Amino acid sequence: MRQAEFDGRGSRIRWTETPGEEPARVYVHGLGAASTVYHAHIAARSELVGRRSLFVDLPGHGISDRPAGFGYTLEDHADALAAALDEAGVTGAELIAHSMGGSVAVVLAHRRPELVSKLVLTEANLDAHPPKSAGSRVIAAYEENAFVDRGHARMLAAVGPLWAATMRLADPRALHRSAVGLRRGSDPVMRTLLEGLAIDRVYLQGELSGELPGRDRLEASGVRVVTVPGAGHNVMFDNPDAFAAAVAG
Repeated sequence: MRQAEFDGRGSRIRWTETPGEEPARVYVHGLGAASTVYHAHIAARSELVGRRSLFVDLPGHGISDRPAGFGYTLEDHADALAAALDEAGVTGAELIAHSMGGSVAVVLAHRRPELVSKLVLTEANLDAHPPKSAGSRVIAAYEENAFVDRGHARMLAAVGPLWAATMRLADPRALHRSAVGLRRGSDPVMRTLLEGLAIDRVYLQGELSGELPGRDRLEASGVRVVTVPGAGHNVMFDNPDAFAAAVAG
């Protein structure tokens, strides 16, 4: 396990990694998740082994620290991820990022373009104010202290066992602030940033999630949009063959 300070107060963002050839692949999880849980089984596949792979847990999640005074906005998460990549000596990485992690990856590619050479985004949040069904919107509907006191426990009881297994590892206050930051979005918004990037960009949409809003505009900007059959939000679990193929390029 490796770590890097991210807030100027000694808090550490942590990751595990496997050695291999460059450019590195950096796996980034979504809201209330953890990178190794969602992506280690993909990186171990025969078509992907041999590359250096980093599994980073964002602040407040997994094995990373969860400072009470941190903002947990998309920009905050992106800067913390940049601190990890700087400490690891990584440049020109391929970022494989899920859901909120995809939003963070887009912001990182905009703020620190030398760190990112390719984006593989899985059902990433591209717009502010997600639909009512989105978990981030349910979390953000609580006042922060109310979520810490009772909302977090209610969410654990309401969501499926897969998400609950990693959500219970996330700090409730960090989880709430991350959800609020995701609902607020970046400025400019993530979709606009993604369309303006001059790198290889792939967007994976689960077939069961329905049509991706704004798909034509994304494709016109050079984003390759792939609809993954038989998959919902967690494409890497629902159809790992298609997911690994997209990562492998």
